[in-house]
Amino acid sequence: MPAIGIGTWQCTDESELEKALDAALEIGYRHIDTAFVYENEKVVGKVINQWISSGKLKRNDLFVTTKLPPCGGHPDRVELFMKKSLENLQLDYVDLYLIHVPVATRYDEVKIETMEPIETDHIAIWKAMEKQVDAGRTKAIGISNFNVKQIDRILKSKPRIKPSCLQVELHVYMQQRELVNFCHQNGIVVVAYSPLGSPGYNKFLSAFGTERQLPDMLHDPVITRIAKSHKKSNAQVMLRYLLQKNIVAIPKSVTPARIKENIDVFDFELSAKELKELDALEVGEDARIVNFQVFKAFPEHPEFPWPSPKK
Repeated sequence: MPAIGIGTWQCTDESELEKALDAALEIGYRHIDTAFVYENEKVVGKVINQWISSGKLKRNDLFVTTKLPPCGGHPDRVELFMKKSLENLQLDYVDLYLIHVPVATRYDEVKIETMEPIETDHIAIWKAMEKQVDAGRTKAIGISNFNVKQIDRILKSKPRIKPSCLQVELHVYMQQRELVNFCHQNGIVVVAYSPLGSPGYNKFLSAFGTERQLPDMLHDPVITRIAKSHKKSNAQVMLRYLLQKNIVAIPKSVTPARIKENIDVFDFELSAKELKELDALEVGEDARIVNFQVFKAFPEHPEFPWPSPKK
């Protein structure tokens, strides 16, 4: 798995996403992250197919991740949604297939925000995920947005195939040290989504008629000072911080200059002193941006992975 990938969440404009992915692949990105619920797998697949059919890339040059949606969170529906994603992506297999959230919802053709959560059996779902590896539809399987207790439950079930990856929101203001340490101790790669704090998240929230004050870490004075000393941007320092913590990052951008900037993080190193200064920026749970509170029934579900935010 390449240490820096391009995230595609909130990329629903087809032309904009095509241009962003073309720019990313031209620059040298080889790790693309998408999901069934992002409703952009077909665009991702179109671009990948164009690059492969033109001879610019081979399939095994790429690392493609997609995810089982909440409405696929039942052992009888894992294969169905795995096949849907492969059809959308025009691929025979993905490199990594994740359970997107630990809360499963009823399966019907409505938007996720109106879906009704149902009883969720992680062990049964995981066994169905293992079968996707057996069938050659994915090279590896993992989880996303799970907490330590939920991951440990899967590990204690002694699965044939252990989770290879956990994808969670993670950035300098919410470092999730206990979760990261637990994963690393158990050989699970941690992938950070929203590693720059998701500045555009209020655009997503506006569809639900709401908005929040979001942490503005991209202008943090400590990060700014460190960035100036390395002649790098604040975003590059934030990404480099994660890399030096052995965390993969999938920043999302549709701006070619920023896409290039986000992968240009391998020619400098943060000192031990700088790492400690960035460690000290930890806010914790109060800095969580993607908290799923807009999905009305999620927070009451017994498998909701996080504490409710403070009022």
